[in-house]
Amino acid sequence: MRLLLDTHVLLWAVGMSARLSAATRQRLEAPDNEVYYSAANLWEIAIKSSLRRTDFQVDPEQLSTVLPTMDLTELPITARHAAAVARLPPLHRDPFDRLLIAQSQVEPMILLTNDELLVQYGASVRLID
Repeated sequence: MRLLLDTHVLLWAVGMSARLSAATRQRLEAPDNEVYYSAANLWEIAIKSSLRRTDFQVDPEQLSTVLPTMDLTELPITARHAAAVARLPPLHRDPFDRLLIAQSQVEPMILLTNDELLVQYGASVRLID
């Protein structure tokens, strides 16, 4: 299964946070799953860390060098991803989340999130336990 991480899930996975359940960790570490992070994750982290958001206190440049060493694959943002945002219903206003949803639908892959609102976008979004 191809999994795309939303930004909080990515940060929790990298930081070995207790916020991720054992079941979610097992899903991320399962050898038959391909786990991706998006350039949109790093973009969101860069913007929100520069705004001094306490939940985004990480150096995005340092993170960008660590992620490939963690058996995670980068998913670049393409024109198809950006255009697909226009097809999304206005259920969520966060532009980063909307781009991640579009990427998960275009690729296709499953977006893992802790945001219950995003599940309304359908089968390409799964809430972590």
